[in-house]
Amino acid sequence: MNFRQAMEYQAQFCENSGAPITARVCRALAEAIDSKSATGARALGWTGNYIADAVPLRLVAPFHFLFRKGSCVALDPLFRGEDCDDVAAIHRAIAEHDAEILPWLDGPPQTNEAARSATFMAALLVLADRFGHEFELFEIGSSAGLNLLIDRYRYDLGGVSVGPADSRIVIRPEWKGPPPPNASIRISSLQGVDIAPIDVRDAAAAERLLAYVWIDQKDRFARTEAAIEMIKADGPHLEKGDAADFVEASLSKPQTGETTRVLLHSIVWQYLPEETQQRITTAMEAAGAKATVERPLAWIAFEADRTLKQHTVRLRIWPGNTDSVVGLAHPHASWIIWSSLQEAS
Repeated sequence: MNFRQAMEYQAQFCENSGAPITARVCRALAEAIDSKSATGARALGWTGNYIADAVPLRLVAPFHFLFRKGSCVALDPLFRGEDCDDVAAIHRAIAEHDAEILPWLDGPPQTNEAARSATFMAALLVLADRFGHEFELFEIGSSAGLNLLIDRYRYDLGGVSVGPADSRIVIRPEWKGPPPPNASIRISSLQGVDIAPIDVRDAAAAERLLAYVWIDQKDRFARTEAAIEMIKADGPHLEKGDAADFVEASLSKPQTGETTRVLLHSIVWQYLPEETQQRITTAMEAAGAKATVERPLAWIAFEADRTLKQHTVRLRIWPGNTDSVVGLAHPHASWIIWSSLQEAS
């Protein structure tokens, strides 16, 4: 898949997700990008997989950032959904801000979305129903830590309510399939890591995070802004570091009895080097081999399945080493299709 094909693929996905303005931006970028700019040369000379590396999302974000900042008036009608010469607007932005746009291609998009924690919570309800323990949670690829507020959000998951009744954020995905178990959730510890965490207490960092939210998705903006305010008031435990190092260190700590230890991650696995993936898998399997009913271990992964062309919620549990697909979900978890435990291939 070449650059233009990747941008069109992303545009169609945006359209299907109710984001027509972002789709317009993708198509304008497909036409406007050329090798005359540093940004264009970098994008067109990309040596990896455009979709797996999320290059379209890396590119859209800086233009959204410039629009939000008011730094390029040529982008105003495009991002407002008004009639304009879309390609000319992108050309103008690149001509004026090439050096500012280029670094956004250096790393993966920080598409931190609080609603994804609904997939975690639904799987935690399965574990709570099975073991009845409190949870020790650790997340990799935490970005700004929005999903580390999992215990502060209110959820409606197919009619099952969980979380503080007075939470300022209520996550209510469109639900299909049977509801998860109506169990009690008790979290004793919660920590996360990211190779390049975003500290949203810094105004510029918060703006960067918001730039990755598609302009069409007003509910995501409201939810993200509310989560940012929650972090400013009382931030979660979030470290800067390597995911494999963090998992190995977390698993090496003593696990108290009647505590279920759980690794969490969402839309991050594709960005990890193969060696890092293997180290995490090896560490989890080694720890899982020692797990007991009193000290269980679980792995909840909400990730893209390129074979199924879906985002799946997978739940691996030890003792027993069961590996199950418990649901499918929209990448931003606006809908969830839940199912009974089915062993994954």
